[in-house]
Amino acid sequence: MFKKISVLLFAAALLLAACSAPAAAPSRYDNSTGGVAPAAQPTYVAAAPPSEAGGGDSSKVAATTTERLVIKNADLQLVVKDPAGAVNTISALAEASGGFVVKSSVSQISVDAQGNKLLSGQISMRVPAEKLNDVLAQIKAQAVTVKNEDVTGEDVTAQYVDLQSQLTNLQAEAAQLQKIMDSAVKTEDVLTVYKELASVQGQIETIKGQMKFYTESAAMSLVTVSLEQDRLSQPIETGGWKPQGVLKSIAEAWVGTYQVVATLALWGAIYCLPIVVVIGAIVVLVLVAVRRVRRATRKAKETPAA
Repeated sequence: MFKKISVLLFAAALLLAACSAPAAAPSRYDNSTGGVAPAAQPTYVAAAPPSEAGGGDSSKVAATTTERLVIKNADLQLVVKDPAGAVNTISALAEASGGFVVKSSVSQISVDAQGNKLLSGQISMRVPAEKLNDVLAQIKAQAVTVKNEDVTGEDVTAQYVDLQSQLTNLQAEAAQLQKIMDSAVKTEDVLTVYKELASVQGQIETIKGQMKFYTESAAMSLVTVSLEQDRLSQPIETGGWKPQGVLKSIAEAWVGTYQVVATLALWGAIYCLPIVVVIGAIVVLVLVAVRRVRRATRKAKETPAA
């Protein structure tokens, strides 16, 4: 009897323990996908572009940050004393900040009343995005006047994440096509799969290029600077009068006069002289003929009739 009571008490204790036990934690293994259930995704994965050497899979990039991918650019219009010198200074600034010059030029736009050349300059460069504000401050410090400053930012986070997703899917598709092509026996099947694989790989390279453009543009900001020369900084000349300019004008007038005289002399000697000689000869012949006719007429009058 005692043994039966003990067995009943032990069974009741087990039953109570089973009923009061907490619900089991859900398994991280997802039977529907055959793998580990994915963890909650961050708002944005600031991932580096796939490796150029090995064509790395972007799905393997560590998702540890939530940075935004923003492309910042700046456009400045400045008035400076010396555009040519400013272009050289800004070029050196770009290199010192870890950037590089994309394009630069200096050109003459006009000449003032005193004959001074008025220049303009243009320079485009890329600088590290984290140094953009410091670089802009140093550039503006050289200006007499800042006519315009425009700083823009474009958030391309969504586009980049979408490209990452497309890249992952295309790489998976390329892997499947490669397996199919490896197992294909017929030549026409191999060619068909090869064409499809080549198309997919082309899309992969295009997406990698777009991702690289986004990451490089976000890392290196584009700065465009237009430079205009300050007219007030030109040298002052009293009344705009220059002795050397007057002497030059007189010399030019002398040379011009001598050129006219020399030109007329050459025309007279080479072109007019032969014409004058011919006309003169004709006139002389006419005069001689007229004189002879007169003499003959006179003699006829003086001779009496027989």
